[in-house]
Amino acid sequence: MSLALEQYGWSPFFAAHFDVYASQGCIPGRVAIQRKTNYLLVTARGEVRAHITGKLRYTAATSADLPAVGDWVAVRDTQKEESGAILGVLPRKSKFSRNAAGRNTVEQIVASNVDIVFLVNALDDTLNLRRLERYLVVAAESGARPVVLLHKADLCENPEARFEDARRVAGSVDVHLTSTQQEGGLSILLSYLRPGITGALLGASGVGKSTIINALLGEERLRTTEVRLQDGKGRHTTSQRELILLEGGGLVIDTPGMRELQLWQGEEGVDETFQDIEVLASGCRFRDCQHETEPGCAVVGAVAGGTLDAQRLESFRKLRREMEYQARKHDAAARAAHKARWTPIPSAHKRGRKR
Repeated sequence: MSLALEQYGWSPFFAAHFDVYASQGCIPGRVAIQRKTNYLLVTARGEVRAHITGKLRYTAATSADLPAVGDWVAVRDTQKEESGAILGVLPRKSKFSRNAAGRNTVEQIVASNVDIVFLVNALDDTLNLRRLERYLVVAAESGARPVVLLHKADLCENPEARFEDARRVAGSVDVHLTSTQQEGGLSILLSYLRPGITGALLGASGVGKSTIINALLGEERLRTTEVRLQDGKGRHTTSQRELILLEGGGLVIDTPGMRELQLWQGEEGVDETFQDIEVLASGCRFRDCQHETEPGCAVVGAVAGGTLDAQRLESFRKLRREMEYQARKHDAAARAAHKARWTPIPSAHKRGRKR
């Protein structure tokens, strides 16, 4: 079976970076499913199972340098082999990253080479605007275009009011009401997912990401569960990331629900998500105003005057503090890695001189 890679997002951008691998007898493939160190790739010859080489694992500075769902990779020609070997990962056009859960500073790539990031929020409960702001920050950092979906609109008594709340927070980002229970409730998604365009659905557990993809596919391909009635929360039904080709030619990546979304990087994302505060800040007396207790702060003045929501300002402060903390952790982790790599060398040299 021969496949046209263009329908899976192959473009001149990736072709230009693949030349160095073509001379090594490799073919390009896109990661559709990842299971630890084993991968299912889509290539021009069809689906290929593959693994990463020891050299690639050794030369990768961090796990973020290894293949992730959505990546284009160079795989050794597998015409006569059951499993291919991935020699390299092509540069990414975009990546949705977060700091992995836990105390360590580790970048975890949720999805890569995504064109549209659908931020899915369920309206069967109170819309969490602060969580939406966090997702908007990370989406802005990814390099992909964010789109907000207010899903399960059929379960909300006043979806229009929630829509206006989300639109005030989202700024220039598109916001849509969606539902799998109403006719045409997902038609807006298809206008974004044109042939060769990749979209990723991101959101907490139970917001309906897998249900949306099943509706787009017209079949129950992905497993779903009902949310708990006592607290309206869902379970992690999706246990892996998967790239799926739609009948109309677009692609979607389903991702597991995330209980926590720690920022990896976020300076540009915070500025873009809180543009209203950045505009107000231009009127502050001091250029380095932190919008706390400084005299002549236009941002604090806007809160006092009722033109800026106090909770939005507190969310801005919280995300900026988290961003600065992560930046300090990144620097500390980089210094520790450098020290661990080079410190043993002088000691080994001294031992050799004594012998």
